[in-house]
Amino acid sequence: MNRTYDVAVVGAGIVGLAHAAAAHARGLDVVVVDRAERPNGSTVRNFGHVGVSVQAGVAREHAERSRELLISYAQRVGFWLARRGTVIAATADDEMQVLRESGEGRLLSAREVGELTPVSGAVGGALLKDDMQVSPRELGPALAAWLQRDGVDIRWGVPALGAETGVLHTARGEIRAEAIVFCVGPDLDHVLPDVARRAGIERCGLDMLLAGGIGLEFPVLTGTSMLRYSAFRETPSYEALRTRMENERPDVIDLDVNQMYTEAPGLGLFVGDTHYVDRTLSPFQDERAFDLLIREAKRLFGLTGLAVLQRWQGVYAQGPGEFLEEQVSDGVFVSSVTTGIGMTTALGFGERVVEKITSHEGAR
Repeated sequence: MNRTYDVAVVGAGIVGLAHAAAAHARGLDVVVVDRAERPNGSTVRNFGHVGVSVQAGVAREHAERSRELLISYAQRVGFWLARRGTVIAATADDEMQVLRESGEGRLLSAREVGELTPVSGAVGGALLKDDMQVSPRELGPALAAWLQRDGVDIRWGVPALGAETGVLHTARGEIRAEAIVFCVGPDLDHVLPDVARRAGIERCGLDMLLAGGIGLEFPVLTGTSMLRYSAFRETPSYEALRTRMENERPDVIDLDVNQMYTEAPGLGLFVGDTHYVDRTLSPFQDERAFDLLIREAKRLFGLTGLAVLQRWQGVYAQGPGEFLEEQVSDGVFVSSVTTGIGMTTALGFGERVVEKITSHEGAR
């Protein structure tokens, strides 16, 4: 009770761990609390795709720095990291035109796409060489365990109740810290509801599934991915692509599908995903969404069947921008990735935020 930490982080997902790792790297005394007994949120419910090349602006800066940090941590922590890049497959001419205009990656012919992936019916594509892949169910737990072994105090099963200058209130007592950072993602309304409302934070739910592996060596993105990622939104042909998709594939647009795939060793093929936003997500998932995801996977890869192993609902914080940084009071901060790019940007984002926080007069 008499100990005062330099930094207390609430939330042990990838964003919270990124902040803890950055503070620890600066030689600060760090404590992390999480209400769960292990990483259980979006950190372990995603594709494990580190999509550096599909970001723009500040997100691209955070993604590029995250790439460097992930490479460094993979060597020290020992988690699986693939640096082969990503194949984005175009199955129509307007998708190929958006790829040309984006200037991202090395353009591929239809034959080259077929040599790198089992995609059927591509007219071309691009190899995004800076992208990487991790195993989503390994990285968070491995990083948390390593930080704990290296001196970070991580306390599982400790719900945070709120904070004031110098004191984090938890269900298991008070924790004193010079700086307190809430990295609780979509659950910000559970601890700081006024901040969540003011910042416009909602929950984005996703339908995803895991299937038997098909030997996919590269993550695969598609034309629907071009509609979601910032690197493609400013291309001259973007609006024409969206209009065509709206006219020809209203089912895909209505469910806001990002048709993408990764395959992780020992797990299988990750297939997804749909998107729907609300403050309180319905727990009832629509089987039509999974029917669509399975149908599109079979069509893209020319499969007659797909052995589904698991289905789940992903969830992440959704806001008006890509990141939320706010000082709530003296020494108390909120930090969140407010779109679905946490695995791609968290380490770089966390480093930047910690640099600002620890230079604040309220932190040592």
